[in-house]
Amino acid sequence: MKPEGKRLVWNEYQKEIANDNYFYVRSCVRQNFFPAAEKTFLRYMKEMGRNVFENPSHTTCSGIGYHSDIVPFETAMTMVARQFALMSEAGYENFVTSCITSFGLYSEVLETWEHFPAVEEKIRGHLRNATGREFVKPKNLAHASDVTFKLRKDISKAGKYRLINHITGNPIRVVEHIGCHYSKMFPSKGVGGAEYPYVLIGMIEEWGGEVIDYPERRHCCGFGFRQYLVKANRGYSVSSSKKKFDSMKPYKPELILTNCPGCPMFLDRWQYAISEMEGTTYGENGQGIPVMTYEELAGLILGYDPWDLGLQVHQVPVEPLLEKMGIPYDPAKKFLDINGNSMGKPKPPSSMKFY
Repeated sequence: MKPEGKRLVWNEYQKEIANDNYFYVRSCVRQNFFPAAEKTFLRYMKEMGRNVFENPSHTTCSGIGYHSDIVPFETAMTMVARQFALMSEAGYENFVTSCITSFGLYSEVLETWEHFPAVEEKIRGHLRNATGREFVKPKNLAHASDVTFKLRKDISKAGKYRLINHITGNPIRVVEHIGCHYSKMFPSKGVGGAEYPYVLIGMIEEWGGEVIDYPERRHCCGFGFRQYLVKANRGYSVSSSKKKFDSMKPYKPELILTNCPGCPMFLDRWQYAISEMEGTTYGENGQGIPVMTYEELAGLILGYDPWDLGLQVHQVPVEPLLEKMGIPYDPAKKFLDINGNSMGKPKPPSSMKFY
């Protein structure tokens, strides 16, 4: 294919991402999994000179309930309409979600309304009757990883560290994992689409790392809502994660980077579970492969304290990565709260190396 043709094709995989003035909605589960990720996003957005507004009255989008066949779609659309009303009332038009499932649901709702205007009018009526509110649809809908991708060069310029092994000078080898609801549902809504998602690759490359390909790169992390929410189905969940780990291990990744609330939790927790069940570890020298969200990695690049980023709550220890990147940390402060009091030290795993 001619270079001009390649550029034309690639342009079809791009998306518009607003540059400033964002109405931000949090995830209903992320703060339970990795408590500092969203706070870190807000911190570096402010440092990058961007205006981000939160309304403390915003609620869950109902995405988990909807995809678990608990919340009807009409109810979910009405809850989404209320979120849009809060944005409109605050005078914003650029809507940014923390959660991948929320991003997928908002995209599905907007697509539904575009093709079925009568449904939109019905939902407007539900919202009006329930709350007295009206809304204007977002001018721009983006996921927080999209925004971080857009600012990746600014973060790099302001950064103190790189995805480079400071001893060998080699790039850190990184596996990127894209949440299924980011671009598999509506490929045009994600940077790079479903075939070539670039949102995390762009960060990794800009920050000095090497992206690792492997056979099960696009396989699900194992969450799948009903395959985890129903206790009897959790074997499917752990087996999905194990399939990915077994596939990536020969390529020796040093970090797994994610952009979904559930993916880092399962790729982190299931490594610990598999090590306890089978004695199998996937990193070098009996270690696991650290798993991070894009916010946590951006925070490390910018020089934030690892424990302020909440990295101590990860079940796969992150210290090997910190040492390779030359990032200082105080082991004595790992399990202290913000007041310097002990939070309690977890029992070390029986197989995976613990720090």
